[in-house]
Amino acid sequence: MKFLRNLLAAIIGTIIGVFVLFFLFIMIGAAMGASDEVVIKKNSILQISLEDVVKDYAPKEVDPFAEMLNLYDDKLGLNAILNAIENAKTDVNIKGISIETDYVNAGLAQTQAIRNKLVEFKESGKFILAYGDMYDQKKYYLSTAADSVFLNPVGGLDFKGLSMEVMYLKDIQNKTGVKMEVIRHGKYKSAVEMYLSDKMSPANREQISSFLGSIWGEMLADISESRNLSLDALNDIADGLKTRTPQLALEHNMVDGLLYLDQYENSLRAAAGLDAKTKLKLVTIGKYIQSGKGRIKATAKDKIAVIYAQGEIHYAKGDEDVIGQKMMSKAIRRAVKDKNIKAIVLRVNSPGGSALASDLIWRELELAKKEKPLVVSMGNYAASGGYYIACNADKIFAEPTTLTGSIGVFATIPNLSGLANDIGINAEQVSTNKSASYSVFEPMTDAFRDVAQGGVENVYTTFIQRVADGRNMKVSDVDAIGQGRVWTGVEALENGLVDVLGNLDDAVAEAAEMAELVEYKRINLPMYKKDFKESMGGLPFMNTKEAILKEELGQENFRIYQDFKRVYGLKGMQARIPYVFTIK
Repeated sequence: MKFLRNLLAAIIGTIIGVFVLFFLFIMIGAAMGASDEVVIKKNSILQISLEDVVKDYAPKEVDPFAEMLNLYDDKLGLNAILNAIENAKTDVNIKGISIETDYVNAGLAQTQAIRNKLVEFKESGKFILAYGDMYDQKKYYLSTAADSVFLNPVGGLDFKGLSMEVMYLKDIQNKTGVKMEVIRHGKYKSAVEMYLSDKMSPANREQISSFLGSIWGEMLADISESRNLSLDALNDIADGLKTRTPQLALEHNMVDGLLYLDQYENSLRAAAGLDAKTKLKLVTIGKYIQSGKGRIKATAKDKIAVIYAQGEIHYAKGDEDVIGQKMMSKAIRRAVKDKNIKAIVLRVNSPGGSALASDLIWRELELAKKEKPLVVSMGNYAASGGYYIACNADKIFAEPTTLTGSIGVFATIPNLSGLANDIGINAEQVSTNKSASYSVFEPMTDAFRDVAQGGVENVYTTFIQRVADGRNMKVSDVDAIGQGRVWTGVEALENGLVDVLGNLDDAVAEAAEMAELVEYKRINLPMYKKDFKESMGGLPFMNTKEAILKEELGQENFRIYQDFKRVYGLKGMQARIPYVFTIK
């Protein structure tokens, strides 16, 4: 009995200790949160630092535990960044902007949108300066929005044109006996080419060369205007690697000076009209947003709902990183039912995913369009399933560097028959009927492949019909520009897949005009809310497996790990662009 009493006392003591520790964390978090209020002081300089992940929409955490314990993900919302730069134009406490970021953790379309806003900022008469120890091409592209670009005297500037690497897995599948059976429609559907070949097909090389050239052309046009260098001169610099040393970069007018950080800080003081001994007041874009400057204040009763569809499309509830038909349908219905919401803008930033989920979201948008104007704004990607959910809008806006189209369908099915044969596994099946069946331990039969191919063809036929109806095109014309081919926004405008080149603000303005609104405010949807378990995952002692892997592998290797995890985790018919898709 004494043992049982001691055991019970120990259990109760442990439980009480856990609760005390938990509430202690809450109290500490609340105390820290109370001191986190950001005040923008006079003569401050806004620092553009974009190492944190930039998402189209990064809503503030609504979970009270997360707020008290500061369990926020490291992320920045594109909408908040653009709003902050807009607010900085008229903020009397902001003297100018300094672009200082180790790298730009944003897509090309997002980067271009931020760059355009910075160029617009200069109309206020305030300065923008940029500094870097090292510049990759995306960071340099962003930085050329500045009045002057400075480089560390022993740093580097990478300017060599765009390239893309695609991995092929046919040989390793043959060697291991583990393969992916592929059923597809679309000769450009290179998402599955990696399993079928050991080298790039002419069709895939054609599309990659096309969209890389289009994106490079956009970047060069902007850099040319800012640096007063011709397109031919810039291409000559890239071809000859004429920025491979800081001195060469300066000689070719790619930078305006070679400075160490302390010298650059003196340049900031001079630009801000400050004394040489005055301490600089730098406020990062994240802190500036935290101070409340990430919003454009409006008091109008009428609203335009901006519904963010960001991430891969899954047949699921969905969250901030994944587009699920349940959450999207809820957001769309809310926008339709709210009498104060007069128009809907769907912001799509997705490489696609589940064909079924895409069609379910398409249906909700089709119903919504009958009630209110529907405009689409495309971000970094609006491809395959991402284009599927966009195609029925009243008007489609794309950024010039958006990757879109990829109108095609595929299914991948793992097969272990080669490995099973090598290691001596034999699987026998017993069935009640003669219908085609499948086992991962047996080679795929022609009968099953025919059934699967029929399913793919059915989804593709539906897909191109949706596009034809939404874009008022012939099915044959959609098929001609479909076949899984990826287009940039510029190319998509030429072939009729989009209506206008423009950003989210342009799309919202168009929606307001269609709804005959003069004054309005935006409401962002969906509303994301993490459950207790997800919020607690941010505590040091509750790190997730992926958080640990990211720390051990590093950002780049973790991205590759995620790519392969997605490849082997797909279920059902897929409408999406290639997986390993890094432009550098």
